[in-house]
Amino acid sequence: MGLKAVFNNFKKELKTYQLVLKDPRTPKSAKILLGFAIGYLLSPIDLIPDFIPIIGHLDDLVIVPLLITIAVRLIPKQVLEECKAKARDL
Repeated sequence: MGLKAVFNNFKKELKTYQLVLKDPRTPKSAKILLGFAIGYLLSPIDLIPDFIPIIGHLDDLVIVPLLITIAVRLIPKQVLEECKAKARDL
């Protein structure tokens, strides 16, 4: 898979989660976890500073996917599937 395909897949996933956040059927707890994941990813402040070799970036690679995984489990499957379909169509 090329870099362009990875980027396009990332954009679709991001759009899916944006639609999930806007959907009124999404539980508030899932919205909060997704908000934390996005905020942590974009924030310049980390639990472990990035300048520490290996471990500094490892927290980003563990915390963000963990928060997203938990949030996705809380979202009703129907809502997630509808949002994925809408993101593909856009």
